[in-house]
Amino acid sequence: MIARLTAPLLLLALIWTGDSHAVQPDERLADPVLEARARDLSKGIRCLVCQNQSIDDSNADLARDLRILLRERLTAGDSDKQILDFLVARYGDFVLLKPPMKASTYALWFGPLAVFIGAVIGLVVFFRRRTALTAVQPGAAPLDSGERARLAALLDPEAIDGEPVNADKDRGGA
Repeated sequence: MIARLTAPLLLLALIWTGDSHAVQPDERLADPVLEARARDLSKGIRCLVCQNQSIDDSNADLARDLRILLRERLTAGDSDKQILDFLVARYGDFVLLKPPMKASTYALWFGPLAVFIGAVIGLVVFFRRRTALTAVQPGAAPLDSGERARLAALLDPEAIDGEPVNADKDRGGA
């Protein structure tokens, strides 16, 4: 019973704290103000190995190197903008988790919206055409009783070549 409860709790604890200790104690700065700036900056810089994590969350060696580089630049007196400009010059806009709005990144910013609008337009056109094909055409006369009987005979699953099957013939009766 205890093993059944312990295993899921242990798994949950491992998942919960998986990346929370990416910044090693030897990387941290002694000045709490500079460390806060470093942590704030590193949350906006992409790990180039993981690609979906910030360097603050990543345990990759390159992320560690970028965290150390960032802290070295902070202690050298660089501003936040200077540090980000240095990283972008070295690695490109991809190093930023939130790329800047400029002509080369318009596809990143507006691509999903364009795909969504295209899908909505496609659905509207599809359903309008479908409704137009299934709607009764103006001026079309409804079926008369003879046409309905003929249609019923054609759609009858027991009919052969449009003629109803006579149950008496199959039994050999009159």
